[in-house]
Amino acid sequence: MPLPTLLVLEADPPPRLGRLTGRVRVRYADESSLAASLPSADVLLVWDSASDAVRAAWPGDGPRPSWVHTPSVGVDRLLCPELVASDTVVTNARGVFEQPIAEYVAGLVLAMAKDLPGTLELQRERRWRHRESLPVAGSRAVVVGAGPVGRAVATTLRALGVRTAVVGRTARPRVHGADELDLLLTRADWVVCAAPLTESTRGMFDARRFGLMQPSARFINVGRGQLVVEDALVAAVAKRWIAGAALDVFAREPLGEDSALWDVPGLIVSPHMSGDTVGRRDRLGAQFVDMFELWASGRPLPNVVDKERGYVPVRD
Repeated sequence: MPLPTLLVLEADPPPRLGRLTGRVRVRYADESSLAASLPSADVLLVWDSASDAVRAAWPGDGPRPSWVHTPSVGVDRLLCPELVASDTVVTNARGVFEQPIAEYVAGLVLAMAKDLPGTLELQRERRWRHRESLPVAGSRAVVVGAGPVGRAVATTLRALGVRTAVVGRTARPRVHGADELDLLLTRADWVVCAAPLTESTRGMFDARRFGLMQPSARFINVGRGQLVVEDALVAAVAKRWIAGAALDVFAREPLGEDSALWDVPGLIVSPHMSGDTVGRRDRLGAQFVDMFELWASGRPLPNVVDKERGYVPVRD
């Protein structure tokens, strides 16, 4: 039997695939060579998960890999109509990023409640100015997104004493439906967006939704940048319709130097790093190798994406 061919969309550093030595032919491609390489591949590892190359290269003639894996949670950079309609199985890296993202969100909540940005600024200015900070325990949060990331965020916030509601596409035990979101926003101190990017969620946080929030509310996005109408958020924070915000994801990344988001008082900007902890590449590589062994033996794969929905369904 010929060895299967694994095609890797390059990123630096490359994945560690030592356990697969002698069991697979590994080929590498970049954005310019991906389309020509796809017909000869059995499996595609999109190691450069920030690239849109798959979506651009997938349409065309010839066979396509039977399995595509991305070492990220979101799959919106991969999916195109041709891939969705195909028999190719798409999987993601569920299980690696959830807790780091939840910890990052908790850190942002604590930082904003205790005005740590203000403390650091006053320290730089050598100014002693006593203030009162906000209590976290007893406050209310709405987490938008009922997948593994949203659930991990909710669990971590509850450990801080935050009364937390989770909103998903449909209502089910311990999850509110999307039709309840507007009412929940009017009562929340913290609104955390951890939803997948789909046609129904794109631009869901717009001027109307920010207008529903309390003036004391703060907004955090660790989902996808396109979930937020950024101009509406800038206006909401600048005009004090809401008390502040923190963004880890943006409509265009990296964020341009000329973006208005850099200079909005009360807005924290971080470079899409909420899930990235030391050693993550090794964990992602090991996860893929484990999954490859399942695939090679004909066993079912975990983390299979519902390509029509654009995410891995949660089994309650």
